Amino acid sequence: MLLIDAHLDLAWNALGWNRDLCQEISAIRAAEQGMAGKGRGRNTVSLPEMRKAEVGIAIITVLSRANAVSNNPLDFRNQDIASATAFGQLAYYRLLERRGLCNMIDELSALERAYEMWQSSPATAPFGFILSMEGADPIVDPSHAETWYRQGLRIIGLTHYGPSAYAYGTNSVGGLKPAGHDLLRAMEELGIILDLTHLADQAFIEALDTFRGPVLASHNNCRTITPAQRQFSDDQIRAIIERDGVIGAAFDAWMLAPEWTESRADRQPVLIEKAIEHIDHICQIAGNAKHVAIGSDLDGGFGAEQSPDDMDTIADLQRLRPMLTTRGYSAQDIEGIFHANWMNFFRRSWKR
Repeated sequence: MLLIDAHLDLAWNALGWNRDLCQEISAIRAAEQGMAGKGRGRNTVSLPEMRKAEVGIAIITVLSRANAVSNNPLDFRNQDIASATAFGQLAYYRLLERRGLCNMIDELSALERAYEMWQSSPATAPFGFILSMEGADPIVDPSHAETWYRQGLRIIGLTHYGPSAYAYGTNSVGGLKPAGHDLLRAMEELGIILDLTHLADQAFIEALDTFRGPVLASHNNCRTITPAQRQFSDDQIRAIIERDGVIGAAFDAWMLAPEWTESRADRQPVLIEKAIEHIDHICQIAGNAKHVAIGSDLDGGFGAEQSPDDMDTIADLQRLRPMLTTRGYSAQDIEGIFHANWMNFFRRSWKR
């Protein structure tokens, strides 16, 4: 079954980790054997593996942050450098497109074409990619959003970990910065969707109060199950449902279960089934299965060592189908979680 994954960091993996994503997983892992560092030799995502997973359409990111005092490889000394880095990531996607491997989706008609192609020819259809920005630092000021829009950017998350130029994010406390209000107004005028993922609690509330356009959460789980600021509270989930948004369930193991630790010897296994608990919790709040889908984040700076213990690659996402059936989800519900909920969201959001 076609699966739409709402969060993959493909360009960051290719450029930041020097990975040839056109290769098979086994070849990438072999090339990284002996490399030090988290995730090396354990990656779970490549273009061939996405095809095995039937991930024909994905929301893909550009990701670079501005932080003058950080030594994190994601952080750059100022927004100009962060922006140039993000444009380099965009260039990678355009080169994949030039090779016929993907089509960048920037409007509803392109999304419908990608959907039809994958339904009819899943073995050969190019991937359909919707461009998102995870953390808005590469937008050097609110007027710069129009430049990015012309380049195909259709979704923006204001921040990532810590504060950005526009808002406070995961592991920080605060709301929108003055420029954040201006950027949200610019996004609304351009028709750019707001991704609420990674916003600190106060910033989440202020963003919803300021922005009247469509909202989604590309990769988020439930705080009731895994208590941490990174996850959504039940009230936040309700707020997204009230705005007719969709939440993509993430498969980063520490977001799935509070008992997860890096040492497998010190914990019980964290399995794919745990993701269904988060999916089900959102469905129980909504009263239906129309506001939850998949946003795997399986290449978000980690590999199989931080994925569910019974997951080797992204292809294992297809195992959700029988698991959801066992949990009592109907064929229509499962189709929604796999792709129809995202399709319907974009049909609503891009209908002009």
